[in-house]
This record gives sequence, structure tokens and C-alpha cells, in this order.
Amino acid sequence: MLAFILRRLLQSMIVMFLVALVAFLMFTYVGDPVHQMVGVDTSMAEREELRVALGLNDPAPIQFFRFVGNAVKFEFGISYQHKRPVTTLFKERLSATLELSFVAAFLSLVIGLPMGVYAGLKPEGWLSRMFMTFSLVGISLPTFLIGILLILIFSVTLGWLPSYGRGEVFTLGWWSTGLFTRSGLLALIMPSVTLGLFQLTLIMRLVRSEMLEVLRTDYIKFAWARGLTNRAVYFGHALKNTLVPVITITGLQLGSIIAFSIITETVFQWPGMGLLFLQAIHNVDIPIMAAYLMLVAFFFVVINLIVDMLYYAVDPRLRVDIGKANGHG
Repeated sequence: MLAFILRRLLQSMIVMFLVALVAFLMFTYVGDPVHQMVGVDTSMAEREELRVALGLNDPAPIQFFRFVGNAVKFEFGISYQHKRPVTTLFKERLSATLELSFVAAFLSLVIGLPMGVYAGLKPEGWLSRMFMTFSLVGISLPTFLIGILLILIFSVTLGWLPSYGRGEVFTLGWWSTGLFTRSGLLALIMPSVTLGLFQLTLIMRLVRSEMLEVLRTDYIKFAWARGLTNRAVYFGHALKNTLVPVITITGLQLGSIIAFSIITETVFQWPGMGLLFLQAIHNVDIPIMAAYLMLVAFFFVVINLIVDMLYYAVDPRLRVDIGKANGHG
């Protein structure tokens, strides 16, 4: 187990190093930071003094390792557009993005898992066919269109839900949440459904296919032959083995939800990191772009590491394979 974790940690460090290299190249060679930070009336001498102060005249390897050292401390300088530290901007918006992402992932799992189980147990039922039709719609429609349709129906036509913003939030230190206020909960409904709909349909279809495959295996037939009840066979044997790939997909999709919340945050003007990143692209705000790239890569690496450990814990075949690879089998 220890060797498995150390190997995954080493792979994660390599990934983060490569992402840091990409972010550094973007930080260094996409435009001139000095031109973004000073006005048109700044003299060449003042520009050169600023370049020396920022270390932009140092050799590239020195600049890169300085960048990595600052990134470890999550220091990415001053935003060109907002004239404020990038760390402060991210602290103000991180809670909004994580809250939206986790609620979307939770809804996807809580709704998609039972739908997939039912569709797998009764594949020819009319309700299962409705689920499959719904899943095609969820996979086919683009995210921005789903968001616009929800706004049209529930905000413009019915007037039930707010069309933009986060509502009233409750602040705990630098963390803010809308889960404890009525307006915050109402504002969270449509963005979370929009962001989680694709993941919901993906989980439902995955669980359905895995259930159909597992129910055809020999050990399930043996369980029937032993006289076990439907509940014991379906939930004690079939569903347990179905959850192995579901854990993997759900974990990886959580990283995708965080990374690709940009569209949803833009449609609903949700004050998170995705909206900040999109504005940074429009204004060529390189420090925010580099910080967002590093942070999303860090989320992916951490989530992937947790998923690997869960996969190792729930799948005994993986433990046997790793034991053989290490010469213990």
C-alpha cells in the first residue's frame, strides 16, 4: 500500500511540474508583464527599473524556479486588471466555485445512482426507457443551452428562481456559503442542475450498463441458486461490484466539474473562479490565468490520488496485481 501511494505521489509531482512549466511559459512569454502594469506615459528607464525589480531580466531557469517557489506558496503576483493580489481574488471566489461544484456532484450521484440501478434491473420498463431518453437529452444538449432554457422557464416565465448571482451568503472567515439562506439556496438550484446534468446522465448510463453486465455473471447466478432474496442479490452482490467503476468516474468527473464550471458561472453570472478566469482571458490577465491553471491541476491531482486509493481499497484484484508486481504474489 505504501509503495502504491508513493508511486502515485511521484506521478502527481511530475504532473504538477509539467503544469508549472506550461504556466511559467504562459506567464513569461504571453505578452510583456511590464506593458500590462504601467501606463503609456511611463518612460523606458522606469520600465527597465520595473523589469529589474520583478526579476524579468534574470535567466529563464532562475525565473522558473522562482515561479515554482512562489506557486508552492500560492503567490502569483498582482492581477493586471484588478490591481490586487491574485491570492486574495481567488480566496474571495474559491468558496463559490467549490460550493457549486460539490452540490452539482452530490446531485449527480444521489439522483443518477438510483436511476441507473432501476434502469439496470428493469431495462424494458417504461420508466427505464424514459430515463434513457432523458439521458440522451442531458448528454446531447450543450451546457450553456441548458442554462438558458432553465432561465427562460423558471426565471422569465414562472418567476420562481433568480436568473443570476449567488443570493445572500453567510460568511465564516474567508469562506462564504449560500446554503444557510433562502435566497442562496434558490440561487444555487439552476446553476447546480445545469453543471451536474451531464455528470448525472453519465453516472446513470454507467451504472445501468454495469448492472446489466454484473447480473449476467456466474457468481450472481450462483447467488440465485443459493436462494438469496432479490434485495441481497441486487444490493449485496450486484451493486457492490458496480460501484467500483462508479467511484472512479465520479471522482474524475468532480475534477471536471470544477475545471469546466466556467460556462455555467458565465451563464448565471456566478461569482466564482470560472467567471474570473474568463474575464482574465478577455483582458489577458496572465497572473490569474496561470494561477487558475495551477489550481485546477492541483485539484485534479489530489482528486485522482484519492480515487486511486479508494479504488485500491474497494477492488481486491488491484491489491493482488500490485502485490504480484512487487514480487509478493
